[in-house]
Amino acid sequence: MKLTELLKNVKPLDIRGSQDVEVAGINIDSRKIEKGHLFVAIKGTQTDGHRFIAKAVELGATAVLLEDMPAELSEGVTYVQVGSTEEAVGKVATLFCGNPSHRLKLVGVTGTNGKTTVATLLYDMFRKFGHRVGLISTVCNYIDGKAYPTSHTTPDPIELNHLLAEMVAAGCEYAFMECSSHAIHQHRIGGLKFAGGLFTNLTRDHLDYHKTFENYRDAKKKFFDNLPKDAFAITNADDKNGMVMVQNTKAVVKTYSVQRMADFRAKILECHFEGMYLEIDGREVGVQFIGKFNVSNLLAVYGTAVMLGKKSEDILVALSTLKSVNGRLEPIHSPEGFTAIVDYAHTPDALENVLGAIHDVLEGKGGKVITVCGAGGHRDKGKRPLMAQEAVRQSDKVILTSDNPRDEDPQAIIDDMMAGLDDAQKKRVLCLCDRREAIRAACMMAEKGDVILVAGKGHEDYQEINGVKHHFDDHEVIREIFGI
Repeated sequence: MKLTELLKNVKPLDIRGSQDVEVAGINIDSRKIEKGHLFVAIKGTQTDGHRFIAKAVELGATAVLLEDMPAELSEGVTYVQVGSTEEAVGKVATLFCGNPSHRLKLVGVTGTNGKTTVATLLYDMFRKFGHRVGLISTVCNYIDGKAYPTSHTTPDPIELNHLLAEMVAAGCEYAFMECSSHAIHQHRIGGLKFAGGLFTNLTRDHLDYHKTFENYRDAKKKFFDNLPKDAFAITNADDKNGMVMVQNTKAVVKTYSVQRMADFRAKILECHFEGMYLEIDGREVGVQFIGKFNVSNLLAVYGTAVMLGKKSEDILVALSTLKSVNGRLEPIHSPEGFTAIVDYAHTPDALENVLGAIHDVLEGKGGKVITVCGAGGHRDKGKRPLMAQEAVRQSDKVILTSDNPRDEDPQAIIDDMMAGLDDAQKKRVLCLCDRREAIRAACMMAEKGDVILVAGKGHEDYQEINGVKHHFDDHEVIREIFGI
């Protein structure tokens, strides 16, 4: 594709060289540059891509998209200066890949918790309806059943557009994707056309990156601000920021709620560890999920399917067959009669929701709750004491342990969590840095009818220590201890 075609949706400040050059590929990683490629120099959070322009040219780049024009220009290379390469790269990538988001119905899901569950359930549901569907999520990317491993919740704009183009080539009619606050703020979804957007909820997270809660909230809101008028925006009316998200959107706004009047409503009729009976918009349905927060997730899925033209009765039938996402409130029953639940909860709010769901099921049955949790290294330190407080508030016993310490001292992370507890609360807490031993200790404490929550890692099958990922799967460890 000609460079001049790729620049149609960006506003160059300066161009040095011919716009008539042919572009064979686009990359933001200079190490992946090949002959005829366009190199995009991005000023990232870790390093500045402008430092690698010379290397990209040496490897064969015939054009460079940049913010700062170098003093020395290489002959035969076109240099395009823009105000923000981070903002421009998505617009260039989507044109290069043939505008794939215009050729299927793309729905984005954003919020603190529930993104993976909602996006994955929509993917599963629409495949049950007989459609070819794509999924872009934290756990894994899928193109109509074929898995593609992922390292980020939302890929970079180039990888993202190539993935969407592959979905189009495979005949996908729909794609559902998680949109993280990082991805929105860094313009990773720039240039994409969304048929709709969902808001799940908003609680404290990623303040190591955004610095303030207001910045974090506004990053999420920007996604809805940019939706086109022919799109839909579905928001959680039970969240205090639900209506804030859509106050400036041009999209058609719909609401869902388990507490108040809304376009899509539900209430819990019965709750067990195997699932719930719900009433959704006046009809009863049995689902294989537990917890009030999962009712909200299912309502978001229901509302999206309605907005995408599916019949209510067909949606409810499909909902009844859907199963929990890997590592989300996933029960494992022991031969001794107690239950371990694996969940990805790694924020105070997520812990509150999951423990609340466990108590809803245990109500009147008398079982104890034992919680095993930790906090990730080099992430928002302010949430560590809050997580410990929430775990102690809703548990009979808490074991604080290592999560993904990365290159922080695991004991120092645990100390940060303990700092949020008073002397009386500390008496109910055991600290074990070794996660395997922490899970084993919880199992030794448990008796028939009790529930162990193993929180923080969920679907992850590794533990990152000193920058190295070691195989570690909570499910495997629990089953090994259970002997099943």
